[in-house]
Amino acid sequence: MIHIVLFRPEKPSNTGNIMRTAVALKAVLHIIGPISFSLADKDLKRAGMDYISDLKLYIYSSLDEFYEKNKNADLYYVTRYSSNVYSSFDFKKIDHDYYVMFGRESTGIPHDILRNNYSKTMRIPMVSDARSLNLSNSVAIIAYEIMRQQSFYSLSTQEMLKGDNFLYEEIKK
Repeated sequence: MIHIVLFRPEKPSNTGNIMRTAVALKAVLHIIGPISFSLADKDLKRAGMDYISDLKLYIYSSLDEFYEKNKNADLYYVTRYSSNVYSSFDFKKIDHDYYVMFGRESTGIPHDILRNNYSKTMRIPMVSDARSLNLSNSVAIIAYEIMRQQSFYSLSTQEMLKGDNFLYEEIKK
């Protein structure tokens, strides 16, 4: 299972988008505070739409509390300072809990945490003069890579709401 860990997120719309992505993947979302907005924020709810009610969410008041409650977590850290490309990690075990931490929009994950866990840091490749990607996009890239390595286990690869032949039936009309 994928566990998305947000370290002190700053933008409610990013957090709402990440909530929606987590629900689409049946991933668990962990938010480490303190955070600068309310989880009832209208931007967060607009981005999360009606998916938020299906979200498995844990909130921690501090990083220490997160570490205490997730002592044996197989934890990875996403940062632009890593030289380890995210796709080089092996996430194929379907019955394994993978925790992936993403930092604040403005400052990322504290450098002391990254230095102490360097072998578990990963980066998303981009052009050399780009500093970062949007947080919710970064979460989607990494989470879907994990699911791709697991052959999208438990995810639908066909349109289920309108039927798997929906588009083809429109073409025939």
